[in-house]
Amino acid sequence: MGQFLSHLLNFILPALAMAVLVPALARLVWWKGLQSTGWWRQVRWCAALNVIVLVAGLLVMGRDGAMATYAGLVLASALTVWWTGLR
Repeated sequence: MGQFLSHLLNFILPALAMAVLVPALARLVWWKGLQSTGWWRQVRWCAALNVIVLVAGLLVMGRDGAMATYAGLVLASALTVWWTGLR
C-alpha cells in the first residue's frame, strides 16, 4: 500500500507543483489584474484541471512523463489563470 501511495504522489506531484507555481508567478507579472481573484481559488482550479491533463496524457500516450503531457500542464495552468482572473 505504501508503494502505491508513493507512485500516486509522484504521478500527481507535477500537477500540484504547476498549480501552485503558475498562479503565484502570474501574480508577480499581473499583480493589479489578479488582485480581485483569490489565489487559493486559482490553485484549486489549476490542480483539478492539471490532474485531468495528467490522466488524459497517460491514457493517450500510454505512459507517464511524456513531454506533450507536461506541455499540456503548462497550457492548462496558464489558461486557468487567465480564465479565473484575467478575462
